[in-house]
Amino acid sequence: MHQNAWRAILAALADDRAREIYARIVLAQPIDEALATIPPKKAQRITESLTAAGLVSATAEGLVAVPDVFARALASASGPARREGVERFLEDGRVVGMPARATDRQALLEHLATRVLAPGDTVSEAEINARLVGVTDDVAGLRRAFVDHGLLVRTADGSVYSRA
Repeated sequence: MHQNAWRAILAALADDRAREIYARIVLAQPIDEALATIPPKKAQRITESLTAAGLVSATAEGLVAVPDVFARALASASGPARREGVERFLEDGRVVGMPARATDRQALLEHLATRVLAPGDTVSEAEINARLVGVTDDVAGLRRAFVDHGLLVRTADGSVYSRA
């Protein structure tokens, strides 16, 4: 099934009458009476669109519902691209969660440290806080994690930070 098969399904079911006909087919009810109340050309378009979308198939007994059409459409639809590396923990460049695994946490912290402070730079606590606001809601926690992981060095009084 094509990855955009869901579009044909939605298009076929967008019409009220088509949904009614499809519901009757799914419930194994006769459709001749319902089709008789619709102009012949529209009735033909409805059955053709339901068939083309893969919702029904023609048999010797008439139209029958295709049981797995929705599951197949969902399986073939492309989902959002799977994020990899540190991007798994970022949304729009901001931290959405600190990784539990130590190696992931170290990689994320190294990535963020290069974004907020260049090697050899020295800044005040207020300046590092202002930079961290752009990447996290927990400024103090991230600043502390940088120091704990040896990515930032702070003076004894905590007023100046520099990249290690």
